[in-house]
This record gives sequence, C-alpha cells and structure tokens, in this order.
Amino acid sequence: TFHSSAMVHSHRKLIFNVCVGFYCTAIILPKICICSRFSMPSSDQFNQDPGAFPEATNGEPFPWHELRLPNTVIPLHYDLFVHPNLTSLDFVASEKIEVLVRDATQFIILHSKDHEIMNATLHSEEDLRYRKPGRQLDVLSYPAHEQIALLVPEKLMADLKYYVAIDFQGKLADGFEGFYKSTYRTLGGEIRTIAVTDFEPTEARMAFPCFDEPLFKANFSIKIRRESRHIALSNMPKVKTIELEGDLLEDHFETTVKMSTYLVAYIVCDFKSVSGTTSSGVKVSIYASPDKWSQTHYALEASLKLLDFYESYFDIYYPLPKLDLVAIPDFGAGAMENWGLITYKETSLLFDPKTSSAFDKLWVTRVIAHELAHQWFGNLVTMEWWNDIWLNEGFAKYMELISVNATYPALQFDNYFLEVCFEVIKRDSLNSSHPISNQAKTPTEIQEMFDTISYNKGACILNMFKDFLSEEKFRKGIIHYLKKFSYGNAKNDDLWNSMSNGCLEGDFTSGGFCYSDSKRTRSTLTFQGEDVEVKEMMATWTLQKGIALVVVEREGRALRLRQERFLSGVFKEDPGWRVLQERYLWHIPLTYTTSSSNVIHRHILKSKTDVLDLPEDTSWVKFNVNSNGYYIVHYEGQGWDQLIQQLNQNHTLLRPKDRTSLIHDAFQLVSAGRLTLDKALDLTRYLQHETSSLALLKGLRYLELFYHTMDRRNISDVTENLKHYLLRYFKPVIDTQSWSDEGSVWDSMLRSTLLKLACDLNHAPCIQKATDLFSQWMESSGKLNIPTDVLKIVYSVGAQTTSGWNYLLEQYELSMSGAEKNKILYALSTSKHQEKLMKLIELGMEGKIIKTQDLASLLHAIARSPKGQKLAWNFVRENWTHILKKFGLGSFDVRIIISGTTSHFSSKDELQEVKLFFDSLKAQGLHLDIFQTVLETISKNIKWLEKNLPTLRTWLLART
Repeated sequence: TFHSSAMVHSHRKLIFNVCVGFYCTAIILPKICICSRFSMPSSDQFNQDPGAFPEATNGEPFPWHELRLPNTVIPLHYDLFVHPNLTSLDFVASEKIEVLVRDATQFIILHSKDHEIMNATLHSEEDLRYRKPGRQLDVLSYPAHEQIALLVPEKLMADLKYYVAIDFQGKLADGFEGFYKSTYRTLGGEIRTIAVTDFEPTEARMAFPCFDEPLFKANFSIKIRRESRHIALSNMPKVKTIELEGDLLEDHFETTVKMSTYLVAYIVCDFKSVSGTTSSGVKVSIYASPDKWSQTHYALEASLKLLDFYESYFDIYYPLPKLDLVAIPDFGAGAMENWGLITYKETSLLFDPKTSSAFDKLWVTRVIAHELAHQWFGNLVTMEWWNDIWLNEGFAKYMELISVNATYPALQFDNYFLEVCFEVIKRDSLNSSHPISNQAKTPTEIQEMFDTISYNKGACILNMFKDFLSEEKFRKGIIHYLKKFSYGNAKNDDLWNSMSNGCLEGDFTSGGFCYSDSKRTRSTLTFQGEDVEVKEMMATWTLQKGIALVVVEREGRALRLRQERFLSGVFKEDPGWRVLQERYLWHIPLTYTTSSSNVIHRHILKSKTDVLDLPEDTSWVKFNVNSNGYYIVHYEGQGWDQLIQQLNQNHTLLRPKDRTSLIHDAFQLVSAGRLTLDKALDLTRYLQHETSSLALLKGLRYLELFYHTMDRRNISDVTENLKHYLLRYFKPVIDTQSWSDEGSVWDSMLRSTLLKLACDLNHAPCIQKATDLFSQWMESSGKLNIPTDVLKIVYSVGAQTTSGWNYLLEQYELSMSGAEKNKILYALSTSKHQEKLMKLIELGMEGKIIKTQDLASLLHAIARSPKGQKLAWNFVRENWTHILKKFGLGSFDVRIIISGTTSHFSSKDELQEVKLFFDSLKAQGLHLDIFQTVLETISKNIKWLEKNLPTLRTWLLART
C-alpha cells in the first residue's frame, strides 16, 4: 500500500479505445487462495461430466464449482464505460476486457452480481485486425458464487489474447457497497444525490463483471457519462471531455497503473475542491459538498505533508499524477484507499475549527495517514489473498504511528498507539480470537478479516519487530519488500524474507546472491551474537492466535522466566485451562529495565522457561520497556509489591509508558485470576501525583469502567461508594481543569475525560458550569462558540431536559459539521427517557435526519446506559431482518451492532438470551465469528463480578 523511485507519469495507452455503451456497478468478487489453482477442473472435465457441476439460473450446468476463479484466463486491460442516471437511480454500462488465455478452454469465468447482461461478444486479435464481427457468447449465471460463465463457440487457444465485450445495466445500490447512491442536504434544505463506488473486499463485481480477486491485476481505462451540472472523478486524471446531445458530457480518464479490481473507483457528484501540489509534483485535491468546502483545508495541509513524508520514507515516488480525497455523505467504513481517489466518511476527512476537538484533529490526521500509507501497502504491493489482509491493514495502521509522529509530533501519536495495542489485547486474550493470517473463502468470511486482529495486532507486532530490529534495518526491509513486489502480490513469508535480507534488488549479482552478507541464510539475523530465524520467529506471532504471558520470578540476581498463553476469563484452576495452553509457544523479543540503571536489556525467550542473570542487585525489574512488546507481564513473589512501592515513592523513575502498561497489565491479570483486584487498585493509588496524562487516563478508564458496570447492574451500594471515591480521589485534578481548549492534545483528552466523568457522576460544579454554557448557547441560537474540548459534555448535560433535547435534535438536522453532529448525537443518546431513545433509533432506521451510517454507533452509545441497554438489545433482536438488509451480514456495522449492544452484559440471564438469539440465527444458516467472541466476553464479565465484587466492595469501604 506504498511506492517506488521514479515518477511514472506516463502510462501504457490502450491498444483499443473502443467505447462500448456500458455501465458498471462496484462488486468485489470473493477472493480465494491461489494455491488451489493447480488442481482446478478443466473444460475437458466439464464436457465429460457436466452433472458434477452446479446448476446455472437457466437450469443448464454451470461449468465451474469453486469459489475462487480459475487462472486459465487472466485479464490484462479493462475498457469501462459507465453512464449513471442520478434521477432514475440506475446505470447503463459496457466494458471491453483484454484477456490472455493461459490454457485452452471453452469458457471464461468472471464475477458479476446484480447486473442484467444484455450482450456479450468475443473477438480474437485476428477478428479485430480484419474487422470481422465478434462472436456472440452464451452467458450463464451462478448467483450463489456471484459468478457468470461466458461459453465460447470454439475453444480459446492457449497463449493468445482475446477481447470480451459486455453490455450490461443495473441499479445504483442502496447500501454502502458496489456502485451506490449517496445523498446530502444543502444549507437551503435541498436533497441532492451523488453516485459513488466502494469495492473492497468483494464488491467490484456489483459495478461491472470482472475478475474480482486481488491477484488478477490489470490496467483500467474508464469513461464516465454525466450531466453538465455534475463532475466525474476516477483513479486517474481526466484526459478529455466530449460534448454529447441532451446536455450530456463524457469524461475520458487516463489509463491506470496495473492494479486489483477492489481499488477501482469513480464518482459522479457536484462537489467543490481545494488543491495543492507536493514537492515532487503530485496534485492533491480535497473534495466535499459545496456547503462543507470550508472544512477541507486541514486535510489538504495534512495530505501534502504526509505524501511528501511517505515518498521519502519508502524511497518510492507515489506513481500517479494526482491524488483526490473525497468526503462522502454516506459511507460504511472510515475511509477506502482507492488508488488516486480515496473516499472518506465526512468525519474522517473534514475539520471544522469551531466544532472539531483536538481528538477530532488526531482522528482526521490518522485516517489520512492510514489511507495514504495504503497507496504503497495494498495498492502498489497487494496481498495474494485476503487471508493476509494484515499485510495491507496492519502496515497502514503501523505507518500511522511512523508518519504522524514525524509530520505532527505535537499530536504525540506514539502515546495513543499504546491504546491501539491495549484494545486488541482484549480481543486476542479470548479463545475465540484468530491468527493474524487466517483462512477466508466466502465474501462474509473475507469481510470478517477486516477486524482489530488484522489492523491493531498487525500494527503492534510490526512495532515490536521494529523495536527488535532497529528503525534503520526495519525501514531497509520495508523498502526491499515494496521495491521487489511493486505492481505485484505478496504473502506473509515474502515480508519476512525481505525483512531479514537487507539487500536491495540492485545489490544482487546475476546469480541472485547478495554478496554484502553472503555467509548467512536469507532469513537469518544476528542478534547479540545469536542467529535468529526471522520467519520462524514471526510465524509464532502471525500463524497462531492469542497473546503471550511472561511470568517473572526473581530469586536474588536470577530472573526465572516462563511463558504461557494469556487467557482472559479463564483461571489456572479451571478444568479447561491446561488444554487451552497446549502447543502455544512464542519467540518473544523481551526488553527489561531495573531500578539500578536506565539501560534497556534485551533477550529472546524461545522456550517455555529460561533463566537470566542480573548484573547487579536491584529493588525492582520492569519488563516490556515503553510497552513496545506485544505481551503481558506478571511478576510473581514480591514483584508487584516492589513496583507499587516505587510508584508511591517516586513514580518518575519509571517511564510514563511503563507506568501506563503496568496499570493495563495489572487489570488484565485480574481478569485472568492471576492478580487480586485490591492489588491492582492499590497500584492506582499513586495516580494522585501522576503528571502523565497517558497514565492518568489509563487508570481513570478502568475505574470508570467499574463504575458503569455497577451502575448498569444496579449494584447501588458499590456504585455510590465508587462515585464518592472517584470524586474525592480525583478532586484536585478535576478542579484544576479549565473549560477551554488550552494545552496539548493530551491535556485536551484528559480535560474531556475528567469533566465528562465529573458530570456523569453529578458533580455539582460540573453540572452547573455545563448548564450555564448550554443556556448561553441556546440563547445565542447556536451561534456561541463553546470550547471544542467540552462541547460533548455541555451538550450531554443540556440533553437531560426536554427543551434541551428537542433543541439539540433541531440543531443536529441543521448542522453542517460532522464533528458537531457526532457530539450532538452522543448527547441525545444519554437521555434517561426511553421514548426519546426509541425516537433516535427510529430516525436512524429511517436514514433521513440521522443517516443509516450512524445507526451502529448510535445503538452502541444507547446500550452503554442503564436506561438504554435493554432497549437497544431488544430493538436489534426484533429488527434483525431490517438491520441485515441495510448492512449485510459480515459488514463492520453489523458486527458493531452485535457487540455494541451485548458485550457489556454481565448476568447469566442475559448470557442465555444472547445465546438463544445467536442459536436462532445459526439455525437460519447465519454465522459470524463475533457471536463466539460476544458469548465469551459476557461469560468473562459474569466471572469477573463473581470473583471481584466482594473485593471491590471491601476495598471501597476501607477508603470511604
């Protein structure tokens, strides 16, 4: 998803520039493993035994029964013409695909979904040379696999090129996939429609018949027909526009570089843009609906900076002449990295200084950094199949860290990166987790691969590996990988081979050896005098699920180490614990520091147990320095007590990230029954003196989580005591918070979190201040500029009265700022009146005032409150069919809705309810991995309460 060292601004012109009238909807075919291609049925097998094949829609045998396409015929070039009608909401389209036949065959299998195909013809090169008419092709359809078969009258010959022309039409899709319609409201109240594509992973096939797997890379020449009031955008710059009758224009775009179908993109809209040029001459433009044009300037500044950074970091120029970033009013994900035409949810691209907070700025910067990284990782070098999607997503997530730290150091993104890893540990410490590199065949399974494991764990193990290798060697390996596989596809092993082989392509002699380091095998690195097999080491992190627990016990100067698999919600005394540990072993690059010096010691733990000798006496040892490693540490014996003592005496002797990771690990160990809750709570007692917002926020979040858990379960004595404890204990730091936007991004995040908590706990001064600001804002008819850090808090307090709630809903409808709408919607969801919450859900389902794209986060927000949890959950159960229609089974939104409305449950009755619901879905043939994750999470919550509620009660009583 990032690129190479000469600007490639000239592209192969198409041999044929024939415009066939056609339209294409975005559909991405299910991508399946290439290894199976050598044992695929041939056309001869089909002729001998047609009964062994599935039935096409017309009753004839369909000549292919695999989910993955055969590689008998491969695409070289697509000539695509699309004419969407934004009034009738449909399109007509045509395409001409230049294909190479690798083995003689009597059929061509393509992906296609929801199209009406009017005509399909085939030309050989000879036909075109002598201007012979093409041969008509019979088209068979097999919707179960989203495939069509083109049957040819006589065998296609091996090693020859042919040209397939297809005329087709379809409707603009309703959801967020394929070629779909999106609407926005102008300041004047007019509703306008645009047409936009989103193809990843398997939806290019919804837009046009194609070879919809990442391995089938080709060049694309695109033509879009439109009305004069609109503009058309695609991956490449426009070459020319032809005027046609009836106020119609046809835009012709330059031919793309070689790329996968899921990266093709085109948009017909009436947007306005702001543009700039990078130091290497790439034109960057930010597009938004006309009324939101003023919110595009920060994105332009960030994009120019980040694109310059990546070209330098990867030592590879961005290979296209232009890059457009477009804010789409209706968008399923956060953003999509289409090459040269990146699409974003409005809140991921637009920045409004009046209503966007410091955290919003960090978010926009991160998402831009992520998608720009994909221009190299994903677009330039693409995974062979979706099982290795982490090569795209893990890298893009990791490059957020590298690039934002370099370009916007004030955002202190490396602090935030800790949360990225902490978040995935929650998921990875459940038995229902999966390896980073995981098998996926069907479109739903492929969609499920886009999860926190592929993104966050991928990024965290890359960060650990970089820390182990050194920044310089890691970067050299990345550059080697990107240059070697440019415009091609790669798999897991290709990355590790590149990482351990520092030679670049130019270093190789004709014999293929790199003489700069000829004594070692290609996948070996020397680490502290010891050879390390990189591929073997990293396989333990990518091919097995879960996270390692390193148990440390000190005896004098000897450190006894052992590794286990860390399992949250499963205790050592449980009958199943031992079985779940079997055959798990990681090669862990350990780092540790001691009270005696600041030196960072390193050691690779490859075995179940090991012993290290300390050079001197020391009062404590802290493993996983700066939290760069992806593992949890437990200190047996006196280890935790020694660290707690140090935090109380002088916490600054430990690095801020180390203090943060101690808080994280302690509470994780509580959930696995390895540490008592009172010990973990004792660890947070030093926070009164904490100067790092990072560590303070970490401790606060756990205490806040316990408060909300008790509140939802209506355990009133503990809720009250915890509330008093929080307000008393954190009073000094709450009282020092100003209601302003001063200070760093971390000062802002601490301010937002503390004041929100204080108001949630009904702290009188907080409620008073927020109420005053809200009244002033209402009196000013929404014109008063409230500091953005406290906007959400002020709105939430204001939403507690009927008049305030109604006024906020009016403002929500009028607001032109996505950042403000998010804050208002959250505030509205905090109402304690069920009829108001139900109204919000109904508006979200209707999709006019509250867009459907916000329904998942709305349900999640409502489910967090005691008044809303049952309401949201019952709504999902009763409206499951409608929800599925809107989003599709494996979609991110459906997964958020399921986990967001259920995973906070903590009673056996709730567990049973959820289990029955999931069982009923499975009985209908609907299954998602998230089902198991949710059930495990609820079981873990139940167990946590059973084990820790008495301890929490006692600990609080001793302190109130």
